[in-house]
Amino acid sequence: MDLVARAQAIILKPKEEWGKIKAESTTIAQLFTSYAVLLAAVPAIAQFIGNGLVGKRIPFVGWVRFPIGSALFQAILYYVFTLVSVYVFGIVINALAPSFGSKQSPVNAMKLAVFSMTPMWIGGIFYIIPFLGFLAWLASLYGLYVLYLGFDNPLMDTPKEKVVGYLLVSIVVIVVLSLVVALVLGAIFTVGSISGI
Repeated sequence: MDLVARAQAIILKPKEEWGKIKAESTTIAQLFTSYAVLLAAVPAIAQFIGNGLVGKRIPFVGWVRFPIGSALFQAILYYVFTLVSVYVFGIVINALAPSFGSKQSPVNAMKLAVFSMTPMWIGGIFYIIPFLGFLAWLASLYGLYVLYLGFDNPLMDTPKEKVVGYLLVSIVVIVVLSLVVALVLGAIFTVGSISGI
């Protein structure tokens, strides 16, 4: 799989690309090793640069830059939690399939989870300049549209009338996963800053 061509196509021509993705034979391990582990590194590296080298202005405090060790630790944890979240998201998509008249397929569910994250991962480059981080969240919203097109393709053989319901439940799952990751990372870094890590 050509990483750059796939990422470009999933962002610029997602409807057509989902058709190609559905037809491809792959494994979950290949999805992660040849795509997810590489693209998920983009926002992690950008956060490291933004937090540890560039810094950000905090009202009433001034310009703040994380110590390099803390910024690196945060980036590594973010990276690991992102990959775990995507994997769990794929498992949940597959587990929900029968509830929406869809065909269970662990590989297709993982394709949906992994490739729908592409806009968020590419948009994560904006974390290099911390105050532009909101653009990464906007890219995530486009990722929801890409996810919708994946369900509508239909990658999971979802009946047309059940696509929106399946999508909405999946969005709730990804939001909950994101909140859990944010809370866990926030707790780790709060404890770390108190103890001087």
